[in-house]
Amino acid sequence: MQFEIFPVAYASMSTLINSIEKVVINPLIALVFTLALVYFIYGVMQFVLNPTNEEIRKSGKSHMLWGLIGLFIMIAVFGIMRLVLNTLGVNSVQIQDNGSINITK
Repeated sequence: MQFEIFPVAYASMSTLINSIEKVVINPLIALVFTLALVYFIYGVMQFVLNPTNEEIRKSGKSHMLWGLIGLFIMIAVFGIMRLVLNTLGVNSVQIQDNGSINITK
């Protein structure tokens, strides 16, 4: 008879990786994309609401530029990944319980 303090849940490596992707990576990507968008909008607001103060307008231009660069990089990475997968004819990549990789074309 075993007395365990913490319940043990047995899962495969593929389940773990899929859970990490769904619970950690996807929300983190959405958060970073949202932060870049908010940073860009903040720069726009600084630029538009201060027509007489050149120093604040310059700061707003800088915020807009870096927000756009962040958004462009994130969209470009997704586009490049999709382009490579479509070129290779890959529809999905799945990791099996035994660690092997199954690529569906």
